[in-house]
Parts: sequence; C-alpha cells; structure tokens
Amino acid sequence: MQQPFRRHGIRQGVRHGVRHAIPRRRIRPRRAIALASVTALTLAVSTSAGTGHLTAKPTTSAEATPLASRGTTQLGPCMIRGRVGVQMSEGIPTPPGYSRSTGTVRALNLMIDFSDVPGEGSAMDRFAEFAPQTQRWFRTSSYGRIDYRPEAPVTEWLRMPKPFHAYGIERGAPFEPGYRRLVQDLVRVADPVVDFRAYDLVNVLVTPNAGPSALDTVLSVTFAGNKEAPVADGKPVANASFVYSRQDDGSGSYDETGYRVLPHENGHVFGLPDLYTHEGGGAVGHWDIMSEDWGVDNDLLGWHKWKLGWLDAAQVGCASAPGTAEYTLTPLATTGGGKLVVVPLDSRTAYAVELRTRAGNDVAVCRPGVLVYKVDADIDTGNGPIKVYDSRRDSGGCTRSPNVHAELSDAPFVPGDAFKDVRAGVEITVTEVDAAGNHRVRVMRR
Repeated sequence: MQQPFRRHGIRQGVRHGVRHAIPRRRIRPRRAIALASVTALTLAVSTSAGTGHLTAKPTTSAEATPLASRGTTQLGPCMIRGRVGVQMSEGIPTPPGYSRSTGTVRALNLMIDFSDVPGEGSAMDRFAEFAPQTQRWFRTSSYGRIDYRPEAPVTEWLRMPKPFHAYGIERGAPFEPGYRRLVQDLVRVADPVVDFRAYDLVNVLVTPNAGPSALDTVLSVTFAGNKEAPVADGKPVANASFVYSRQDDGSGSYDETGYRVLPHENGHVFGLPDLYTHEGGGAVGHWDIMSEDWGVDNDLLGWHKWKLGWLDAAQVGCASAPGTAEYTLTPLATTGGGKLVVVPLDSRTAYAVELRTRAGNDVAVCRPGVLVYKVDADIDTGNGPIKVYDSRRDSGGCTRSPNVHAELSDAPFVPGDAFKDVRAGVEITVTEVDAAGNHRVRVMRR
C-alpha cells in the first residue's frame, strides 16, 4: 500500500479536463544529440547560502489531510493538456490509441534480416541484447506496476522478401510508403506462426548490419497509436518500435547500456514524447530516458511515471491555489511516499518538482536533490516539451560518466536553494532534508 503524500497548505480548487487528440502520430526518429550546453534560463533561479527558511504566507489547517483522503479530483487543476493535434503531448491523461503501461504487457519481438544484409549472428543473440535488461528496467522504474514480458515466438531470423535498400529506410523516413511495405511484408512472413492478437506491442529488431552505424545516424524509430497500420489477425500493428544498428559508443559498455534504446522506443508506444530537441539542445539532459538513452542508465521523470499510471494520486501534490504549501518528497527511485509536486501555471503548462538520488535506474546521479522542471503540453515531441532548470548554471556539472549531458548533472536544488519565477509569482524552496534523506519543499505562489 502506498504511503500518502504529506502536505500542508492552501485548499485546492477542482477542475476536470479530458484531452481529445488524433492518436495517429508518427514518432520522429531519435538522433544522437551533441552534449551541448543548456541555453540560458529565462526565469530567475536563485541559490541561497542560508538556511532556506522563508517567511511564508499563512497556511490553513484544512490542508493537513493527505491527498488520498480528498480523492483524485483534487489533481484536476494539475492535469494539464495540449490542444488537439499536438504530436505526443505531455498532457494528462494520455489519449487512447497507445499500448497500456500497467499490468501485464506482452511485447512481441521479431528479428528480421534481408537478402542483401543477412542476419549477423543468431536471432536469439539479438533478442538477448535487449530482452532481460529491458524487462528489469521497466520493473524497477514502475515499482513493479508493469509486468513487461518480452517474447520471441520465432527464434530464427525472419527474412523479408525485398532487399533492405528497396524499402527506402533512412533517417526520418515516413510511415508511407516504405515502412508500410515493410510492416506488410513482416505480417505476411510472420502471420503463419505468430498470433498478433496475443501481444500489446511489437519490437522489430533488425539485424545490426542493416543501415549505417548508430554513431553516424540513428534509424531507430517508433510508430505509435497508428490505427491505420497494416492489420495482422484482425488487429492493427499500431504500436511498433524498430531498432537498428548497435548504439555502441566504443567505451566497452555496450553489454550494460546498449539495450536502452528499446525502453526509450517503447516509451513512445506508451505515449511518451522525445525530450531532446532537434536543434541539438539538451533541455532535460540525463534525467529521463526519453531525453538521453545512451551512456549509463537513467530513469524517467516523475511526470512520466504519473502519466504512465505508476504513481498513485496520494503520491502527487497539486499546488494550484495562491498561498503557501509544504510537501515532503521521498526519493523517486524508492517505492511509496510522496513523489511529485505539480505547480500549474495555466491549463497547458506546469512546473514539476521531484527528488532524485543515486538509486534504482538512476546510476549517474552525482548531486542528489530536488529537480525542478517545466512541462508544456502544447509542444510537440522533439521540440522540447520539458525543460529542466539548473540550480548551478554554467558550472560544467559534476558527472564524469561518459556520454551524459554534464552541464545539467548538478541541476538539483538542495536545502537552502530556491527556484523563482517572478513573473508567475511562484517560488519553490528546498527547506530541509531529514535523516532518511527525504526533502521538504515549500511552494509559495501569489
């Protein structure tokens, strides 16, 4: 049983909203972003060398009760949503059409090759590059709420009827017509031995010698919520991820890190957008696998865990009303306790606050503390829908892990630090840390 979110402050308002969107959206292919410096913040971020205790506005005793006892409707003002047509919006709830992200999720894995690029090694070796580690990653990140089951009913390479070059697969290739032909051929070859109705999503693991090296260009791509996809056994192949090449940086860590392209791509079939920006900016850094899926392991942001159904309502605080509220955050990697505070700015944008530590999937955290970021449900995938704020701008970061966005590695706020948005009238202060490592945060808003 989850522990309730401990919260004190001003009573929240209630507002409901359901976002309706066209689910048929193509996910733009990932790209290896240069680890560039973050652009300067547009909002004021201040760091104090003092105790971090602020003079707060008066609070009311009505807010001493946990969110769980007030029901999930109290989260309504924090369930931001984008306009219809936003590609892979960060809005909550996720619209229909994507694979479910809780309970038992059966992932069909098909290993394919071509006459001009025959399978490199055995098909089951290719499957083993991803399956067990991806399963463990999802179990850890979701606190066991998703039972991700990778299955490979066909243990040999499935030979496609056309050579690889005939499909016109390249970076940024649209679903029409090349991928449609590939999926049609895949269904035609696999259907006699595979019951597609038994699976929630499809992973197409292409022989790694097809196409260029991932160091040159990244072909891996996901088509999610595509109900106009070819049909297999009466079911559209609507949520399918394609993985090419090997994301090997030459550091010798591929066996431990190479699998991470798959949970990233599967994040799309669950409705999560790309957090990197196509212009090469590092808006989120290594704080979410939807931003950087190379290098050492990392987790998802708390916002995404809420979006995927891995957090209870009692674990999310909604600071929507004027006044002062205080929350106790427990480490995001641990089960139970308060995990996320949301400060809505309007119906489409919000700040999110969470505690990140070196635990679980977060092996590269070098400055534990409170992460503050902005979520914009109106920004398309790949255009920077989330932005992490750096408590120590231009410091160069603290990580020494290879292929990690170093500048944002020391982004978390620690006791005595405060984040301020003067224009919006929002101030988020980390006031203290207890013996168990939980952090207390105070949210003040006009």
